[in-house]
Amino acid sequence: MIFSRRAFLASLTAFILYSGIPQETKAASTVQTIRVGIISGPEEELALTAKEVAKTKNIDIQLVNFDDYNIPNEALVGKDIDANAFQTVPFMDAQIQARNYKLAVLGKTWAEPLGFYSHKIKSIRDLPDQAKIAIPNDPSNQGRALNLLVKANLIQLRQNAPALPRLGDVISNPHHFQLIDLDAAQLSRALDDVTMAAVNTNFVIPAGINPKSALLREDIKDSPYDNILVVRKGDENRPEMKLLLESFQSDAVKKAMEDKFHGAILPAW
Repeated sequence: MIFSRRAFLASLTAFILYSGIPQETKAASTVQTIRVGIISGPEEELALTAKEVAKTKNIDIQLVNFDDYNIPNEALVGKDIDANAFQTVPFMDAQIQARNYKLAVLGKTWAEPLGFYSHKIKSIRDLPDQAKIAIPNDPSNQGRALNLLVKANLIQLRQNAPALPRLGDVISNPHHFQLIDLDAAQLSRALDDVTMAAVNTNFVIPAGINPKSALLREDIKDSPYDNILVVRKGDENRPEMKLLLESFQSDAVKKAMEDKFHGAILPAW
């Protein structure tokens, strides 16, 4: 099930008010519950494997699904969840700078290269002048997409542009591409309406797109865009959080990546 923030808070309140679990039973239990926010899709499948591993460590991972990149950190800071596993360090840093969140990295999880895909052309060499190119609208993924276009010599950025540039940093667009920014979750659905779009791997796979069909794709070697497990600042040294990280960085999760995604998602630890 996919939760908006409002729906999640409503369901959480209902659980607290109407749960019939005796307090004595809760107190006697040695199992610790950790609510982990994730984005629906392939990451959820990997998190379900981590959940099974965590059971052997007396940790009950309750997965909370989100469909918007901007909500899981808000939910974490608001204590609606205890951790999340959906973002990269640059994405987290951008949200900390914009919203003054107090977050900490627990550890790395997996790597999901961003790529450009198309339903209309088979090669980047076929990209026509004035092509419509859709890119994510969040600062981190938009910067990743623009950097890929720069690497392919399709656009140029202003001198001293930040490591994660924005559309306003583009100073040369000789082919007059129409650069359109959309919510990351919409990009795979926009492929029929644009020439190509930059889509994150966690949206590529559910859309039935072969990651190997990317016209342009990030090189994950020494990439700063590894996904991370994040908690509230101050919680990173809690023993149960260390067990949570061990569950996500387990051999079982690594095997699930190999068996289900065949190199499209790779371990980052």
